[in-house]
Amino acid sequence: MMVVTGTASQLPAGLEISLAAYRHSVFVEALGWQLPAEGWLERDQFDRGDTVYVVAQGERGEVCGCARLLPTIKAYLLGDIFPELMNGSSLPHDRHIWELSRFSTMPVGDSLAVSREEARARFRTLFAAVVEVASAQGASRLITVTALGVERILRSIGIHAHRVGPPRILDGRPTLAMWVELDSQTRQALGLCEACDVRVKQ
Repeated sequence: MMVVTGTASQLPAGLEISLAAYRHSVFVEALGWQLPAEGWLERDQFDRGDTVYVVAQGERGEVCGCARLLPTIKAYLLGDIFPELMNGSSLPHDRHIWELSRFSTMPVGDSLAVSREEARARFRTLFAAVVEVASAQGASRLITVTALGVERILRSIGIHAHRVGPPRILDGRPTLAMWVELDSQTRQALGLCEACDVRVKQ
């Protein structure tokens, strides 16, 4: 799995469209989220010129994972759409805190059949890339809106993640906001050292 990162204008030609199509397949078709879509492409108001994408590609160049990073000093998903998940705490507005959203390593199309071990390895690889990219942007913490299943995976890997508040039912699903600390615990859990980088193509 190769990981490519950058803003929409920095991604290789055609990759942003493939990413939007992958997001539609995962979040709209497979997970049933009620999201804005342009045909078979999923984009929203947070897909801006300064949005940083982390895109995983398979051997044939197909998109097989993604993540989106937004600075909290501008509009972001949790702040604008789900502020109630902060459980009364102030919304972050800090250049060292970035939001992680649209994270997925769900396979689509011909690559649907993957083992549990492979799925976990994909998750870990993509999350390691997210940590490196966010750190390069100056982030020391991530905040994310996620499901209970993702919370369990993060903790089972050993990533330093903790809840902002208790889960709430949104669109019929338990959903919560979580902090992810980009500290030595998280880096060690992902096999990263302070001087090491995952292989990310820019």
